[in-house]
Amino acid sequence: MSAVEQLKEAAPSPSADVPSSPAMGAPTSWWAPSPLTRVDRAASWALFAAAFTALLAVEQAVGFTRDESVYFAAAQSASRWFQLLWTHPAEAFTDAAIVRAWDFNHEHPVLLKSLFGLSHLLFHDALGWVRPATAYRLPAFAFAALIPLLVYRMGLGLFGRAAALFAASSFLLVPRHLFNGVLACFDVPVAAMWLLVVYLFWRSREDARWGLLSGLAFGLALATKHNALFLPLVLLPFAAHQAWRATAAAPSGRHTLVQLAALYTVVAGLFGLLALILGPVGFQRRFVLLSPHTLLFLVAVVGTGVLLAQLRTRADGAFRAVLPLGAMAVLGPAVFYLHWPYLWHHPVDRAAWYLRFHAQHVHYAWFYLGTLLRAPPFPLAYVVVKTALTVPTSLFVPMVTGLLAVVGRALLALPARTRAWVRPVSFGEALVAVNALVPIAIISHPQVPHFGGVKHWLPAMPFLVLLAGAAVVRAGRSLAERTPGRALAGPLVAVLSVLLLAPALWGTWRVWPYGTAAYSELAGGLPGAASLGMQRQFWSSHVTGVLPWINTHAPHGARVYLHEVNGYSFRDYQANGMLRPDLRPAAGPGDSHIAAYQYHQEFRAHEYDIWQAYGTTHPVTGLYVDETPQVVVYVKP
Repeated sequence: MSAVEQLKEAAPSPSADVPSSPAMGAPTSWWAPSPLTRVDRAASWALFAAAFTALLAVEQAVGFTRDESVYFAAAQSASRWFQLLWTHPAEAFTDAAIVRAWDFNHEHPVLLKSLFGLSHLLFHDALGWVRPATAYRLPAFAFAALIPLLVYRMGLGLFGRAAALFAASSFLLVPRHLFNGVLACFDVPVAAMWLLVVYLFWRSREDARWGLLSGLAFGLALATKHNALFLPLVLLPFAAHQAWRATAAAPSGRHTLVQLAALYTVVAGLFGLLALILGPVGFQRRFVLLSPHTLLFLVAVVGTGVLLAQLRTRADGAFRAVLPLGAMAVLGPAVFYLHWPYLWHHPVDRAAWYLRFHAQHVHYAWFYLGTLLRAPPFPLAYVVVKTALTVPTSLFVPMVTGLLAVVGRALLALPARTRAWVRPVSFGEALVAVNALVPIAIISHPQVPHFGGVKHWLPAMPFLVLLAGAAVVRAGRSLAERTPGRALAGPLVAVLSVLLLAPALWGTWRVWPYGTAAYSELAGGLPGAASLGMQRQFWSSHVTGVLPWINTHAPHGARVYLHEVNGYSFRDYQANGMLRPDLRPAAGPGDSHIAAYQYHQEFRAHEYDIWQAYGTTHPVTGLYVDETPQVVVYVKP
């Protein structure tokens, strides 16, 4: 099936995204796109269960990052509000009670923090099944485990079972993915929600219900992290192109489609005009319930409903193409508002503060190729280089190969002279490739803060592993074509998959649980990355490597300075039995008996402060990963 045929009004099923090809020693469904069968549904849920179980099995060794302990505290505050809602609902809905519970850490939405708090209430407080940290982390495991499930289902419909299995198996074998998947944070969950929205958008071509669900999923993605704000911009060109092609033979449908585009253009233009006339402050202050702003929003909502209803009767294929965008425009803001009590009484002012916070985010110092990055402009190649140096090379190479194959075919299809040389890029392939590139492109902008390892462009990674799966199967089948009888495709793809996944598994095991110190073979591992002048580790969680020594050797009631560990994390280490309860946190080296310095290039002066306060330059112990210092411990004589 050609790319043109796929974009006609009668939308094909997702399994038609890539043309089938004859089997070579295995059923066609292993190599060609396939519909989701009962067996595949069971397989995808088995992948979910395996991922969740693996995260649960390894999480206790992982320390508490600075952000995570703040989210623990925010989750506690959220759980108290839910308890108040149960006992005194009228009081819980007052702004005073809401601010008391939700003002803390209001720079992030609260879907995840609410789930963390409710999980803690149930699995630790009520049932006592797990320690406090594990109870907070359980919802994060579920979001992380959703990625292999969705990757398998999307890969099945695009590239076949073999590619889907490789892709689904590889995501959590990237050490930094697994590390971030354990944490009660938002980076892996928003990657899961980004993938879910794209998956539902892709499925909406076959059934309008998927389009409505994509709008709901977009609202939940907004409720997870602000990254999701970019999703409509990514999906709009796909929806517009598909709808335009679907109305080629339906003039009335195209007229309605133009009206829908005009509606959003006019509404956006009038909003912009209001902002220009009133100024940013006036625009925000005058955005109340009875205002032109609200009227414009209602016009957009009602107009969307009316025009989509007309489009459905005139060009159903176009309707299914644009329905997800209409659902996102209506359901996205609604879900975002309803999920966050902090917005209920002052939605405009507090939402504006939230957006400004992330638009003007602070820049943290970051060590990159021997240079301490403190302020923009940042290196344009940073994200690509960092990805290459942290993703296991056996997985990074298929990712790059798979992406270049799609981009190359798309470029070759542009000139008429070369178009016949390549198979057209399908709708689904283009969708995957664009979503693999956009999160990387966003963070690559020189003015965007560059810190946090790879976590800020994690939404790209599920799509990159999908492309890697396709590349691995293509390589295995190419090798099989050179064998007598061409009957070895199955065994060759299986062997090649194992050979590529094994180094990633070994690398993950070798560095665990110090995930922010994971570097690839291309970097020369952690020692090579240190020689290159890369950030050795961050986020303070590696202190767990020296806590057993401190517990054994610290005097009773000693004051301990854990560099980069905030007060919340110190408390959480004690609450979870990882640090003796009699030890007290010190504000700095001067009032401490023991100091654990976490190696950061930007904090070298802190170690000098320890030397001066303690009168020694010789640590007594430390954490060394592949002989590379991570945390060193000093004792005051």
